[in-house]
Amino acid sequence: MIEEHYISKKLYRQKSVEEIEKKIKLLGVSTKLNPYLFLNIRLLGMIILFFLVLYISNIGYLIAPILSFLYYKGITYFLLDRKIHNRQIQLEMESLNFFEILTLSLETGRNLQEALDVTINSCQGELVNEFLEVIREVKFGKSLTEALEDMQSSVPSDTINNIILSLTQANLYGSSIIKSLYNQIDYLREKRKLEVKAEISKVPIKISIISVFFFVPLILIIILAPVILTYIGS
Repeated sequence: MIEEHYISKKLYRQKSVEEIEKKIKLLGVSTKLNPYLFLNIRLLGMIILFFLVLYISNIGYLIAPILSFLYYKGITYFLLDRKIHNRQIQLEMESLNFFEILTLSLETGRNLQEALDVTINSCQGELVNEFLEVIREVKFGKSLTEALEDMQSSVPSDTINNIILSLTQANLYGSSIIKSLYNQIDYLREKRKLEVKAEISKVPIKISIISVFFFVPLILIIILAPVILTYIGS
């Protein structure tokens, strides 16, 4: 295992490993994917696909490079980029309720760590898992500020990271965070409304596309069917 890891280190550029490692972190604390494992799967899959197409197709020398490139892009998109995007949406949907409860907890006079404990016990989801990891790191000796800073590398949302930054600064300098949190909550609420409106505005376009490809040909068939049948009968 150590030898395999050493070979993998020699095989890939450090920049490529760091790029994949950064993306894997954005999948969350629960992910078990290893950057070298991903890179090995991607490389091995490309090689197998390339030679397989080259072997079974007469024009494999043209198709194999194209399919290998599509595999390279596709596996990165489906295993990393798409999951990161979906996770960002999920985290932002959960964040409104989470930070509302956190703000109410802080208003009762609790400090940040106590308020986080209350909020974590009141919610569930991906965002809760991230803050659970923060609390776990604090129990193992990290400061709350350091743990919150580390959390930012596993959250693919600038909006949430801005709130985490505010929490970090408030914890570091002892300033009040409640007003800032209310402003952030208003922003999250407004952003959610705009996203819903954007989704609603896409509905007529989707219906139009469906109509063009399905209903219009069906109507044409209904209208022209008698004419075609008369022509065939004559």
